[in-house]
Amino acid sequence: MAGGGFVDGVPAGRAEMYEYRITPYFIFACIVAASGGSLFGYDLGVSGGVTSMDDFLKEFFPKVFRRKHAHLLETDYCKYDDQLLTLFTSSLYYAALVSTFGASVVTRTKGRRASILVGGASFFVGGIINAFAKNIAMLIIGRIFLGFGIGFGNQAVPLYLSEMAPAKIRGAVNQLFQLTTCLGILVANFINYGTAHIHPHGWRISVGLACLPATLMFVGGLFLPETPNSLVEQGKLDLGRKVLEKVRGTSNVDAEFADLVDASEAARAIKHPFRNLLQRKNRPQLIIGAIALPAFQQLTGMNSILFYAPVFFQSLGFNTNASLYSSTITNGALVLAALISMGLVDRFGRRAFYIEAGIEMFMEMVAVGITLGIYFGDSKTLPKSVGYFLVIMICLFVLAYGRSWGPLGWLVPSELFPLETRSAGQSIVVCVNMIFTALIAQCFLVALCHLKFGIFLLFAGLIMVMTTFVFFFLPETKQVPIEEIIFLWRDHWFWKNYITEEDVKAHTGGDKQQA
Repeated sequence: MAGGGFVDGVPAGRAEMYEYRITPYFIFACIVAASGGSLFGYDLGVSGGVTSMDDFLKEFFPKVFRRKHAHLLETDYCKYDDQLLTLFTSSLYYAALVSTFGASVVTRTKGRRASILVGGASFFVGGIINAFAKNIAMLIIGRIFLGFGIGFGNQAVPLYLSEMAPAKIRGAVNQLFQLTTCLGILVANFINYGTAHIHPHGWRISVGLACLPATLMFVGGLFLPETPNSLVEQGKLDLGRKVLEKVRGTSNVDAEFADLVDASEAARAIKHPFRNLLQRKNRPQLIIGAIALPAFQQLTGMNSILFYAPVFFQSLGFNTNASLYSSTITNGALVLAALISMGLVDRFGRRAFYIEAGIEMFMEMVAVGITLGIYFGDSKTLPKSVGYFLVIMICLFVLAYGRSWGPLGWLVPSELFPLETRSAGQSIVVCVNMIFTALIAQCFLVALCHLKFGIFLLFAGLIMVMTTFVFFFLPETKQVPIEEIIFLWRDHWFWKNYITEEDVKAHTGGDKQQA
């Protein structure tokens, strides 16, 4: 089949011959797999609330508790500056970045479903340990098991959703992961709001309820089909075709199945996928998908707000209940943003969302930084009107992030890698993401203490750099079949320097020539 041009914005190969219908089987598989995002979201939401609860602080971090309620001479920015407390949050992400390499092996050799099951089981164990923790060591061990669960889940779920989805709706389907993440955060905030009134063990209920999404993910995973891509990669061609037909709702899958077989043949020739990622022809997806986008997702400063929203609002002068309530509002905005993104990302594209939201987030971070610089710090009383303005700015920031850098930070990397390096590439994505997540979790409070309002101006500058990078270097992947992404690199003004026609022919089995 001649190819290499574009049909309706899609690289012309066999793509125009793909057929699909939305079937109940497909919907079930995507919803169950996407529940893995609730693990990540629940922990993001619950940890900030728990670390602001007096009962938790009194039992494990009495020094922070005393500082919180004392009128010290130090600036209010520093009330929660305690590295052991932030280690409680960040230890999970250190564990996740280590476990993702083991998840890569499981995902490639045993399938995406196997990693989803391991992730659910590990997260369940972590929730139990934290709920019954008697000392800081038990807290950290529990967080490590939670981290293993997130490492496996975040490695497998975005891949699973992207591989199961037809190209034309892949953006919306993949963002089910972001939606369940946001719902997990929101649910965690409501739970924290309720358990904050249960003394002295309300925080144990909060962390223990992490077992619920883990159970749903594990039990649902027992009934999940493996993705056709993974089955073909494992050499199970007949089963792979049967699943593809069932997922697509049609027996006319010859074109798409042929692309999977071509990609699988290239994948089986790769004995060392991590080493293969370093080859010149894989430079675009390595730099953009595995390094830049997952790092940028964290450097927006959004996770600082997610981790420490209750702590942050308390530092601004809100009481415990008001701070939890304010952070619940911001996380409700995150859910709304995810729904907006799901509905529009396959229409307007990834680049438009990245660039528009990046400009908006820059302005909102500058507004927050300047406002704090004028009105907050050194035991000043924050005027209520200014507090409300800050909450509004943060909500607008969350809305922008939640429809762009948040979901697209998982969607776009999952689209960029060819089958032969996909599991390895996704492991690098998760690893880089977790490295920067852990660094933000560990360093935000101490940075807030020392840089004060300047930390928000720093994030604003980083957001402008990221948006500029996307403008120049990220091609549009909207509605492009995953196995034909290579045409985008070949036709890009910069990345074409790394892709040869021989690379294209080797990837496509030699049947897609330049138009």
